[in-house]
Amino acid sequence: MIRILLVDDHPVVRHGIKSLLGERMHDTYIGEAADAESALRQIESTGWDLVIADLSMPGLSGLELIKEIRRVKPTLPTLVLSMHPPAQFARRALSAGANGYLSKDSKLEDFVAAIEQVRQGRRYVTRDTADLLRRQNARWDAAPHESLSDREYQILRLLGSGLTISDIGRDLGLSVKTISTYRARVLQKLGMKSNAELMRYAIENKLLES
Repeated sequence: MIRILLVDDHPVVRHGIKSLLGERMHDTYIGEAADAESALRQIESTGWDLVIADLSMPGLSGLELIKEIRRVKPTLPTLVLSMHPPAQFARRALSAGANGYLSKDSKLEDFVAAIEQVRQGRRYVTRDTADLLRRQNARWDAAPHESLSDREYQILRLLGSGLTISDIGRDLGLSVKTISTYRARVLQKLGMKSNAELMRYAIENKLLES
């Protein structure tokens, strides 16, 4: 039996994925976790063949979860299934240790194929994503936002979308002081002084959903 742990903070999404996989993959058990912290507890106490994780969750992000999985269970494969387009997070997810990256609007056939490849320890990205990653790697040093940590990059995108520090703190389960500290770091690293500059940068560099 294949044991898959599904990590997503939306119950409806988890239910939908379980139903779809149940129709296509027999002899499969799918466990659930609503956040990274509970996922890690299950990973440390139970044997799994694959972890499928979203990136945007309260508390620890999906990227932080992947890094922690690599630390505590380095051979456990992970597949990112995200609402964010590959252009925004695929490189960071794979660099963190994910074995594959797929957006939630992908075809079911691609999803099943990704699961089969990743659980066998192979990397999975679509052809378009592979082409994108090659282009991004070629210009990695030229993009200022690539110098940001994963959390700083997340804060940049949220500020760029027009959210306030309070909004971001509430969504991520972090204090306003913590978000303010991350904002200050982002401004310093990008050589900017205001949220308006961050918003313009995020738009011009296509860091936001269209």
